[in-house]
Amino acid sequence: MNKKLFIAGEWLAAESGRKMEIVSLVNGKPYGTVDLGGQADARKAVEAAQAAAKAWGKSSPSEREAILLRAADIIFRRRDDIVDILQHEAGSTFGKAMFEVGFFENIVRGAAGECRRISGTTYASDIPGVFSYSIRRPLGVVVGISPFNFPILLGGKKLAFSLAAGNAIILKPSEVTPLSGLLLAEIFHEAGVPAGVLSVIPGEGTELGDALIGHPAVKMVSFTGSTRVGKQIAETCAANLKKITLELGGKNPFIVLKDADLDHAIQAAAFSAFIHQGQVCMAGSRIIVEKELYDEFCDSFTAKASTLKVGSLEGKDTVIGPLIRRSQCDMIGDLIEDAISQGARLMTGGKWDGHVFEPTVIADVTAKMKIFHEECFGPVAVIVKAEDANHALDLANDTPYGLSSAIFTNDLKLANFFTENIEAGMVHVNGPSIRDEAIIPFGGVKNSGMGKEGGRYSIEEMTELKWITVQTDRGHFPF
Repeated sequence: MNKKLFIAGEWLAAESGRKMEIVSLVNGKPYGTVDLGGQADARKAVEAAQAAAKAWGKSSPSEREAILLRAADIIFRRRDDIVDILQHEAGSTFGKAMFEVGFFENIVRGAAGECRRISGTTYASDIPGVFSYSIRRPLGVVVGISPFNFPILLGGKKLAFSLAAGNAIILKPSEVTPLSGLLLAEIFHEAGVPAGVLSVIPGEGTELGDALIGHPAVKMVSFTGSTRVGKQIAETCAANLKKITLELGGKNPFIVLKDADLDHAIQAAAFSAFIHQGQVCMAGSRIIVEKELYDEFCDSFTAKASTLKVGSLEGKDTVIGPLIRRSQCDMIGDLIEDAISQGARLMTGGKWDGHVFEPTVIADVTAKMKIFHEECFGPVAVIVKAEDANHALDLANDTPYGLSSAIFTNDLKLANFFTENIEAGMVHVNGPSIRDEAIIPFGGVKNSGMGKEGGRYSIEEMTELKWITVQTDRGHFPF
């Protein structure tokens, strides 16, 4: 397949003429080519969005709702196309790709429902004869920057809620999953999004960053990706007083206390650590186990990890497929070697072939080791021993990140203690660390980001709240 840029309702060649070849992670063969946008293309998209935003912002809730519902129907109809791209371009296993398609459809339907729920508030004024209320209005032009790991779901979430709020949006997909972003353009264009309201421009972040983020017409940036890049974007937005939401990295704690249901905890921990080869910001890769259960957990969890099928994405039962970049394997290998040199035990895995890294379990990890703190973004779970519940909480919070977390216990008092005191934007009791829904406030704290996505929380981030008063009789003034 040969794909051009999608700008203001048209498929256009990049002004620079540059292209990128996509090599399939399924079979290593050429899968497609994509035009790479530059600054001139970005400016064209912003100018088109600025021109279209005013009319779109005044469109009726039913008009926006109808377009989003049509998009959801198209997603269902084209699910095989979406799965194909997710496997070849993003390295998704069949199960993960099917999950992503289904959840994406649900997100879009959820965004459609929010179109009719954009509301303000009335206030009881202390001033006689004053009617006081607030309304929400679209920001205008939003830039969405999406990652490679869930490119359809996360790029689509930014598109769907931005459109629901009445904004025009320009999406820059990850450099390594541009076809997924352009497929989103196909879907929403077919659904009837007006020209100019949506553009999708693949390209390098350094090339497009200033032209998109720095443009005065852009009022908000919604970014999902690494903490390092997120901080750079935040600096640019702060300098220009733009709104921003950041969903960044995580080294999420998965806590297993001594009274936990062991079998259930192992199943949830394996899912949390190894889905999509661990390339998930919510991955429960730091498993903290109370000492009474520690040895049994290590042995049973290692046995579970050893059963996961590793290999080709052509098999529908494959659990561990290729990492998005070969260089990731070397980085993970260095972290494992550092941990072992300081006394950690390699329980299983630790090897790789090409892009495929074996599911890996490392026990006896301590806070002195790099792998305790650094995000692997690979199929690696580290197990840490906690002396008691208080120690488990200290270990959980000993991280610069604060995205998701999981606590396994049957003690209601301890469950409440952890939910109140763990430093994370999301806490799941007796469930996996990887969990999302269309209407919940998704987001983290500390170096895991700022702002929330999902449901009315996306609408609140992507609109401006305006206070209005109406004086119904003559007022009295001091002079």
